[in-house]
Amino acid sequence: MTELVAISHVDVPQSEVNTLVDEAVAAGYSVALHRAGRRFLVFARSAHGAVPGTEFFRAKSYISDVVLENSLHPLGDRVRHPQGSVVEVGGVRFGGGNTVIIAGPCSAETPELLLETAAQVREAGASMLRVGVFKPRTSPYAFQGLGAGAFEALREARSRYGLPIVSEIISVSELDGLLTAVDMLQVGARNMQNYPLLSALGTCDRPVLLKRGLAATVDEWLSAAEYLMAGGNERVVLCERGIRTYERTTRFTLDLGVVPVLKGRTHLPVIVDPSHGTGRVDLVHPMSRAAVAAGADGVIVEVHPRPAQALSDGFQSLDLPGFKQLMTELEPVAQAVGRPLHTYSDLQPV
Repeated sequence: MTELVAISHVDVPQSEVNTLVDEAVAAGYSVALHRAGRRFLVFARSAHGAVPGTEFFRAKSYISDVVLENSLHPLGDRVRHPQGSVVEVGGVRFGGGNTVIIAGPCSAETPELLLETAAQVREAGASMLRVGVFKPRTSPYAFQGLGAGAFEALREARSRYGLPIVSEIISVSELDGLLTAVDMLQVGARNMQNYPLLSALGTCDRPVLLKRGLAATVDEWLSAAEYLMAGGNERVVLCERGIRTYERTTRFTLDLGVVPVLKGRTHLPVIVDPSHGTGRVDLVHPMSRAAVAAGADGVIVEVHPRPAQALSDGFQSLDLPGFKQLMTELEPVAQAVGRPLHTYSDLQPV
């Protein structure tokens, strides 16, 4: 039986949605009302298994979308935006037929290293800078990042080099500080199902890069994205970064097959992280090329001026000549699949 999902605008008074439910029941619909974040979702079925009439629901000013699908993820379902969504971050456009290149160090070890790397990746053509200041590490004895002490360096890098910045958030308590320093917030693999954090970012006026969990299914991943969108934040980009399997040749198993799977199921842009996905610097180049060929909206790679001296993940980080070579390799692949590289020179003021 086909089910209709009517999706409310953000912060609609419940009294109005209750009236809609009463009217729908009177019209012969079987209705269930769910509140998710700052939205209401009305699940409706018409009598005798007939396809529900969408106009009844679309006529309501407080309904933003009507989805005629048996979807577990109605907010992210591709039927809402069949052409795919475009998420803008400081002049960078995820989706819309181009390939975004995000590069930078695993962690901001020093302000000087951060600025050095930013200058070099911009020169090579990267469209965004990635850098970790809060680092959730498996071992409590590993380098955990500079924390709030890096905010000033992030602001200087953004001001001096003009690259939008994405950085990971691991706690709601860090949100206010990060908002002063970065253009996009990353939810890492270990926090993909941190629902209080997702709910907080759902009400935040900042794009979110949502990485796949270490052993998350596609449905679990898309459900995490629903938390963000239910709060009203639809500027979400998904990032495949490898999942844990029995195979130990690589750090994780990079699931490139998930790129076309997601393209068929969700309107959200999808990028790939071959650095974490393989954990091997020698595989970053071929897997980046493969990700672009598979239809990814971009790649995010770790770059360090001196990987052998890196305090975290040096074994999977490209050096600066290696990143320049990667950009050269990606350009013909991106052109061949009709998704040209979106480089620093393409940035437009917003």
